[in-house]
Amino acid sequence: MPGGLLRAEKGGATAFACVALAGLICLTLLVGQVGAVVVARHRAQAAADLGALAAAGALAEGAEVGCAQAGEVARRMGARVSRCVAEQWDVVVTVEANVALGVFGVRTVGGAARAGPVDPDG
Repeated sequence: MPGGLLRAEKGGATAFACVALAGLICLTLLVGQVGAVVVARHRAQAAADLGALAAAGALAEGAEVGCAQAGEVARRMGARVSRCVAEQWDVVVTVEANVALGVFGVRTVGGAARAGPVDPDG
């Protein structure tokens, strides 16, 4: 009865291939979502860097003007300033940005940067 045993397993490879393909598609989607978060995090960090530089450049006009400049730069880069602190000639800017993850909802990523004059002793 070897022929009967062979007939009982017909289609097993097709079922296995379908399950393997579904798993591969899920893994690809997961890697894509992780990539989207990484890209959003890098963009938030770039917005923080440029916002801190803009704020430091405008500190001669006052801390409020500097932080307003940081907010404008962050807004143009698709982020928002969550914190801007100016002490003497140093500025620390923290920004947040949202990233949509499809079925996983919307998450918030952030970045922080400091800008100010160069310390010749450090």
